[in-house]
Amino acid sequence: MKSNFTFFMFLVVIPVAAHGMAVDVNEPKTITADKIEYDVNSKTIKTSGNTEIVNKSGQRMTLTDSYLTQGGKNLSGSDIKIWLGNHVYIESDDITHSGDDTIALDATFTACDNCDEYGDAWKISTSKIVHDNNDHTITFYNPVLRTYDVPVFWLPVFEMPDPSVKHKSGFLTPDFGSTNNMGTQINLPLYIAFSDTHDMTITTSYLTQENPLFQLEHRLNLSHGQFRTNGAYTHNRAGEDRWYIFNNDVIELGEYARATVFLERASDKTFLQKYGFYDAQPYLDSGAQIEVFGQSGYVVADAHIFQELRSTTGHYVTPAGNILPNIRATYQTAPLFKETYLTLDADVLGISGDNTSSQRLIGDVRIISPWTLWGGNRITASLSARYDLYNFHNTDMIDLQKFSGLKNRFLPSGYVEWGLPLFKTSTRWTHVIEPRARLTVMRHTDENQFALNNDSAGALLSDATLFSDNRFTGLDLWENGTYADYGMRYAAFSQSGDSLELFVGQTYDFDTRADTDINSGFHNGASDFVGRVEYSNTEWIDIATRFRLAREDLSLRHIETTAILGTSKNFINIGHIWSQQFIDGYSIDDNTNELVAGIGIQLTGRWSVRFNAIYNITNEKFQRHSGGIYYNHPCYYFGIGYHHDSAVKEDYVGNTTLQFKFGMSIDGQKY
Repeated sequence: MKSNFTFFMFLVVIPVAAHGMAVDVNEPKTITADKIEYDVNSKTIKTSGNTEIVNKSGQRMTLTDSYLTQGGKNLSGSDIKIWLGNHVYIESDDITHSGDDTIALDATFTACDNCDEYGDAWKISTSKIVHDNNDHTITFYNPVLRTYDVPVFWLPVFEMPDPSVKHKSGFLTPDFGSTNNMGTQINLPLYIAFSDTHDMTITTSYLTQENPLFQLEHRLNLSHGQFRTNGAYTHNRAGEDRWYIFNNDVIELGEYARATVFLERASDKTFLQKYGFYDAQPYLDSGAQIEVFGQSGYVVADAHIFQELRSTTGHYVTPAGNILPNIRATYQTAPLFKETYLTLDADVLGISGDNTSSQRLIGDVRIISPWTLWGGNRITASLSARYDLYNFHNTDMIDLQKFSGLKNRFLPSGYVEWGLPLFKTSTRWTHVIEPRARLTVMRHTDENQFALNNDSAGALLSDATLFSDNRFTGLDLWENGTYADYGMRYAAFSQSGDSLELFVGQTYDFDTRADTDINSGFHNGASDFVGRVEYSNTEWIDIATRFRLAREDLSLRHIETTAILGTSKNFINIGHIWSQQFIDGYSIDDNTNELVAGIGIQLTGRWSVRFNAIYNITNEKFQRHSGGIYYNHPCYYFGIGYHHDSAVKEDYVGNTTLQFKFGMSIDGQKY
């Protein structure tokens, strides 16, 4: 079977080549064959056996027993294949070249050469294929998609980029979904490539029980910045305009500065959740940020405007207004002597809400001096002086009274911390035991000068709270008086990568504490005990647990556990939190008891299942769960999954969504 193929090349010096030798031409082109014969009189080339020709652009062609005429204008041979990638080729009985187009009649196209022992997973048989070498597009006429040589569907015409193209405008593979609120959803994405660094995707979603939804994703990368925008809009059957828009722009302002602009807004509290864009965020945050970096310092200025998404329940603290502005700066000196250094911090914050506002100015200077003494004893000493100036307008204070005017406070403090790591090494394990203690001394201040809700949400005792300057969240609420932290750490490390760590500690307040949440774990005098246990063998288990035990009887008050068991293909993820809750000193409320779990099973080399769930054990109810079965072939992929959300909020009632996705892979690129 003979085929004709025309392409242009100019032959220069072509030596006689033996088996396996290559012939180079000046464009350059390369011909490799079992045997090559060159006719000096007619200036033609004849090859025997398996032949490969590579042109200037790198496009490769294989054939058998070829004949190449003078100047490379005509070529004939059998079993002609034009290779567009490692596993991608066009095969035809009649292949010609006209201008920038390669035309193949009665052709077959596949990107699955030798990728499956059962045959080509998919291929397209067509009456004609046109490959535009200039635009790098492949157009199929009357194509029939075949899966393992079984015809699946037919189209009159179909166009796609060849594997050399990174970005090409056109429709992407649609996906399907179904919800119990809005019926079946069909997503038709249109991809638009403006350049290699600028593109956008417009998706039209048709819903059987609701009006269409329009989605947009816009992406732009520049040499000194990146810009991302996505959003959605619908005019629903109730006559409402519902939408959201998210934007995040990062602009590099030179080597030491960066600006970020971010926008998160939605038409209402439930749009994101109802249409599947919700990611359990409690509120939306819009604003801007400027960061300036130095070798020893850092300054960031930002502003935030919030949109609340939660329904009012009284069980959480909402953002107390908008933040305009927030400026933080820190600077650390070079060592003054030995390893002693100085840090300087400043903070400016403005908060405005409904008929209330406050502004603060905080300055803090601290000297830190770490020392290693005889026997491995480690001593760290620190002195700090902090001054706060507040301007309040109609602001709720800690005594529940509203206040307008200026308040200030001076907060000197210092600490001395001691630790003694003791090491023991064996043939397999290295053991470390480290007792640790810290005494923090600070001024005891009047609690009523603190505002109720600024950036502080209270204190919760944990192992991470110990050995810190301020055990409250944020800066507005501050520790009162002198306290001591102490604990014991044990760690072991094996040569094979196993690690084990245990820690138990406690804090002791020498002064009467300000009113603190009864569930915090802090008390006047000794606190509850806190600790953690972590183990990892780097292969199939990684587990960490934090706990709190009552100081009176060591009963369990709080425990958080996260665990990953298995490999990246077969695994179980577990997260659990349990916390005993008190209404007052005598009454117990419902315990917090929540389980987060996930499982992944690789059924075969290509089939896998995934499942994730959040279960409220106290209420005996799933908050949400999702799962699916997925198939990943080197040449195509598909998945069938679902997502169920049990939330109830305003016009949103728990929803179940089903989704089907299918796509093809060509030389590792998904379409």
